[in-house]
Parts: sequence; C-alpha cells; structure tokens
Amino acid sequence: MKRTECHFILFAKAPIPGEAKTRLAPSLGPARGAALHEALVLHCLKTAVASDVGPVELWCAPSVEHPFFRRCGREFSVQLHHQVDGDVGRRMAHALRETLRASSYALLMGTDCPSVTEDDLREGISVLRAGADAIISPAEDGGYVLIGLRRYAPELFAGISWGTESVMEETRIRLRELRWRWHELPTRWDVDRPEDAERLIRDGYGYLIPSGLDPRSRAMFASPVKDCIREGD
Repeated sequence: MKRTECHFILFAKAPIPGEAKTRLAPSLGPARGAALHEALVLHCLKTAVASDVGPVELWCAPSVEHPFFRRCGREFSVQLHHQVDGDVGRRMAHALRETLRASSYALLMGTDCPSVTEDDLREGISVLRAGADAIISPAEDGGYVLIGLRRYAPELFAGISWGTESVMEETRIRLRELRWRWHELPTRWDVDRPEDAERLIRDGYGYLIPSGLDPRSRAMFASPVKDCIREGD
C-alpha cells in the first residue's frame, strides 16, 4: 500500500430527523435539526477540502448508504467509510489506527464545530510535520473538536469519560503519561444546545440555520436566515 503524508477524517452521523441534533429539537424540531446537521456537515467538508492538508475521508454512521453521504462523496470527491460500533472513543481509535497504517499523519474532526478554520487545519499539520506527536483543539465545554496524530496509542481513547467536561483534561493526563509532545490549537465552541444555535447568528454562521422555523423558534433567532440545504448545494 502506498503511504501518503496526511489524511483528514471527518466524522458524521446521518441527518435522520429525531436522531441528529436531538438537543436542539425543542427549538428547531426534528426535521430542521437534521437540516442544520446537514448544513454543518457540508460546511466542515468545504473547510477540510479547501485546507488542502491531504485527502479527505467522510466516516459515516450508521452507514455509508444514506443518500446524503452518497451525495457528499460525489460532490466533494471524498472517500466514504463506516464508523465501527461503540462509543466515540472506540470509533475514533479505530479510524485513526487504520488511517495511520497508510499515512504519516491523521487529523480527525467532528461536524459540530463550524468555527474551525482552514488555517487551524494547516497549523495542525504543520506542527505534526515539525515533530509533535499530537495536536488537539479544545472545546469550550471541556471536550475537544479536533485531534491529530503522527502515531497511535490506544490509551488516548480507552476509559475516557466521553460527553463530560473532563474529556480534555483526561486526555492531557494521557498525553503526559505517554510522554508525548503535543500542541493545542485555539479553543473552539461546538453546536449542541439552543444557545449554541443563537451563537451561530452572532458569530456570522446564521446562514447555516434552516429557514421556515415555527413562530416560537423565530423569536429565538432574531436575524433572518437562508435555507441551509439550498445554500449548501
């Protein structure tokens, strides 16, 4: 197998109403929560491809067969992969381990953080090239939104309290125990709660929020927004 320098892994769930962006359902509703999720996936794909850090792979859950994923594969010329079953740690560990078998470096990101920039991704790969073992971008909620590795260690992903505010600090402890050199990119915020959707507007990402909100939701989003699916096409 020919070895490449870097692969970019993007994790995404299928935009199934009632299963995507469930914590936003009270304000957006299941269908528009799924539409927002689609818009976020498209935004992150555009950022990843434009950064030109390496081939982009979309790792899909629960299956690559969803029409949205097939469309992403065609429109962005990205490879589609299945995520394995299990918690997010097991899924990330599998994807990074497999990718590092064929690539010198691997970057992995979810699709909940539109504020990650092309420059963030370029800085990450530059730091790995310079000799760091890992790069990581902390999240404001205590987790992280991006991780990059030049080598694999299962300790980084096993036994972490995923979904809690201690994820980043637990990961720092593992990195110290491994005696790895790592670099932290700027802290970012992700989109999980109703107040995060409001922040999309404040920070200039209001175009990602689907139009056609019900009257109660319109009171929450004071700024006019565009149809995220049409804008993402």
